[in-house]
Amino acid sequence: MNSAIDLRYGYLRLINGYEAIVENHLIPALGHILLKQLIPQAIQGYYVKACEKLSARTVHHQHRVLSEALKYGVRQGYLGKNPCELVDPPSPQGKSMRTLTQSEVMDPLISAQDSYYYPVIYMAVSSGLRRAELLGLRWRDIDIASRLISVNQTLYKRHGICQFNLPKTKRSGRTVSMTSKLAEFLGEYRLEREQLYHQLGKTITLDNLVFSNVEGKPIDPGVLSHSFAKIVKKAGLEPVFMI
Repeated sequence: MNSAIDLRYGYLRLINGYEAIVENHLIPALGHILLKQLIPQAIQGYYVKACEKLSARTVHHQHRVLSEALKYGVRQGYLGKNPCELVDPPSPQGKSMRTLTQSEVMDPLISAQDSYYYPVIYMAVSSGLRRAELLGLRWRDIDIASRLISVNQTLYKRHGICQFNLPKTKRSGRTVSMTSKLAEFLGEYRLEREQLYHQLGKTITLDNLVFSNVEGKPIDPGVLSHSFAKIVKKAGLEPVFMI
């Protein structure tokens, strides 16, 4: 990509993120209130409720989006002052996300052995890659001989649609080393996928996703997280997120 395309792509990602915050969170929570009747207490009340389900960092980001929008309203004369200035947003350094401890790692793997998502969960535990990175992997990104994984795209769900995001710059991608055990696992998994594709009259190419649904299409991130949560519960562990 040239710099102009890179810049445009960055803007599009930023705009899509703001739209998702406004449409999925701010409008449902505060959209019924007339602009001149939007008081700090209503905004503060929303933040408290939102923090019950979302991280402090996420809600803090929502606060920034809302505050900038209301600043614009003040400049345009729709408001006398910005009510967000009288609100205490949650600190981004809030409650940290729980992750699996070393002693807990094997429990969900055992519980997931019969799950369709076992391969991606195994790789998540073995590589430390995030959900979006795992679901964006193609076979061209996996070098089993050199035991290297190249993260060149990620998969997110926006407005109910799965979308691939490319690195903002050529240096944004990253390379992760894999253990010999993970390399062996991926080699065996590749052979299984090739056999499955052969039965369906298809051939695996370098552009095929490493982890896909039975039709070869991207795995829904929400479905994977929901399945992972059930597996963790089955293992008798406290809730843990697949990020």
